[in-house]
Amino acid sequence: MPLCTHPSFFSAVAADLMPFAFIRWTVSPEIVDLGFFTLRWYSLLFTTGILLSYYIVRKQFRQAKLPNESFESLVMHVLVGMIVGMRLGHFLFYEPQAFLERPLEILLPFSFTPELHFTGYAGLASHGGAIGILISLWLFSRKYPKVSVWFILDQLALVAPLVGAFIRLGNFFNSEMIGHTTTVPWGFVFPLVDQLPRHPAQLYEAMSYLLIFVGLFIWKSRTNKLLSGLIFSGLLISLFSARFVIEFFKINQVAFESNFILNMGQLLSLPFIVIGTIIYYSRRTSSVAIS
Repeated sequence: MPLCTHPSFFSAVAADLMPFAFIRWTVSPEIVDLGFFTLRWYSLLFTTGILLSYYIVRKQFRQAKLPNESFESLVMHVLVGMIVGMRLGHFLFYEPQAFLERPLEILLPFSFTPELHFTGYAGLASHGGAIGILISLWLFSRKYPKVSVWFILDQLALVAPLVGAFIRLGNFFNSEMIGHTTTVPWGFVFPLVDQLPRHPAQLYEAMSYLLIFVGLFIWKSRTNKLLSGLIFSGLLISLFSARFVIEFFKINQVAFESNFILNMGQLLSLPFIVIGTIIYYSRRTSSVAIS
């Protein structure tokens, strides 16, 4: 994802204070490079988040005595919906010209310019992933109409912030999604980007998502009868509110965002917060409850 690194008010001050503090993040994004195959921290962390989520949701399905077949089908629907949604979302929201200039690169992990080479899926948008998962759940519900959609949404909502935290840690290892320049003592210098201390916005987001993950689990475990859909609504409100606030600390991802009062991440978060609020108040009046 291209970065838009416009200088800020603190840039000069931060540069002057460089010798006194700050953490230089010099860890390579790559764990091992065999030439024909490269293992990156981002891929490892992303996969770890998915595997942990798989284990947690599978346990919830077994406790609810739902057929294993439906769970395996759900996994495939969600994975495909998430990856396709994140990929399409990135290009739709941040690089729409790519649909005309290099359409094959949108869904294939290869670049054809200036020559063919493997790139992996560089460019994933979390908002697009959320939309992709919702569409995949609609398709799943048509195949398994007896499995409550609200139950599924609640189970996925429990693990979504966990996956998000691992993804942001991956962004941290990649020295991407960085913050504005800063003078705070916990500022990080990302030499792959520049020599200025910046807010570790990726860590802010990862820690926020981990807190949301823990909070949702505590909420569910301490409530004897929790109306179905409330966990999902709580996720939408808390996660996208955190994303909205943290975006103030992050640099814009593309140059055209500088023309907006709010950046693209914030604009895309607002509908999810509104939808979460509507679901919360509407489901509170529902008579359907889960233990």
